[in-house]
Amino acid sequence: MNTALFRRGLTVATALLTLAVGPGGSPAAAADGPDSAPYLPGPTGPRTVGTTSLHLTDDSRPDPWASGVNARELMVSLWYPTASPNGRRAQYMTPTESELLLKDGDITGVPSDVLSTVRTNAFTDARPAGRVRGLPLVVLSPGFTKPRATLTTLAEDLASHGYVVAAIDHTYESVATTFPDGRVATCTSCEIPHDEAFWNRLVASRAADVSFVLDDLTGAHARWNGARLIDPSRIAMAGHSVGGASAVTSMLADPRVRAGIDIDGTTQVPIPDSGLSRPFLFLGRQNQYTPGSGDGAVTTWERDWRHLTGWKRWLVVEGAEHASFTDVGLLAEQLGIDIGADLPADRAAEIVRRYTRAFLDLHLRHRPRPLLDKPSTRYPQVHFCTPETSACV
Repeated sequence: MNTALFRRGLTVATALLTLAVGPGGSPAAAADGPDSAPYLPGPTGPRTVGTTSLHLTDDSRPDPWASGVNARELMVSLWYPTASPNGRRAQYMTPTESELLLKDGDITGVPSDVLSTVRTNAFTDARPAGRVRGLPLVVLSPGFTKPRATLTTLAEDLASHGYVVAAIDHTYESVATTFPDGRVATCTSCEIPHDEAFWNRLVASRAADVSFVLDDLTGAHARWNGARLIDPSRIAMAGHSVGGASAVTSMLADPRVRAGIDIDGTTQVPIPDSGLSRPFLFLGRQNQYTPGSGDGAVTTWERDWRHLTGWKRWLVVEGAEHASFTDVGLLAEQLGIDIGADLPADRAAEIVRRYTRAFLDLHLRHRPRPLLDKPSTRYPQVHFCTPETSACV
């Protein structure tokens, strides 16, 4: 992994998500009432979205980052269709999480709880709706140091189209994970040297987290009252940055993950020579992941591409930056912060949501999606790459 580049991306993303202060020392945008609060775009599907959080404990393994902790605790957010909205919109993150994320980015001059005011579209603890075993499941994994909340826009949209979505906070890998009893776990793993062994350990830990969450959501003693709606034969995983890299590792470790998406993440553990035959999508920045560039990040995609033996696509998005693929870019742009992207944030979010859903519809629901067959005039920023010829069209 290109550690220097990865750290630089983290620094930029953190500063932007934490609503950096403008050149004059004041926030880039003021909150002058409820309509000026940061917000997430509305879902595009026909179904109202509910959400809830689960506190899960895996007693079968020690925590990989906290010395002396003999069980792995996780917080997981679920989004799902509901027919019973209760009028209580979900909080984006807690004030404490907001404060710690701001502190991590060395950001001052904005309210410490500003990220807790982001307006979302899902209703807290609304009753799940659907047929028994009728809903596919998508697991989401965020980038290193990032809370699961940063993937909310994608999660809400998928749920509005009839998916159950589970986003995992990988404890001690995020700047802040809040548990129901008020404890807040911080980024212990940030203090460890980030060498090759560290990244291998991290993606292996994430794969174990994913398998445990799948056990809990699809096993006989599921903790969620809507678990009966999940079809355990239709499970996919998507992630951003190292969360995307972890999709490969999870698919290699757990055959229940039937399809995977790496969103702008340098892959870590190589696919073995025997190959991976399940469907896979690479989706990334044009300026970072164009084949043939010789950059260390794209080289890992080229390495793994040769061993993806099933359906596969390599798409790059013109004008996007690393932050463009999550809520980071959306929130930054709303507050007048330049993330260096030529592509407007709402357009980037539309592309991520549309292509992700097309991939999942095709491979979990077996619905034809011509959007994935060739370049689209509707989305001219998305280029289809052929690594064998180092060409993108």
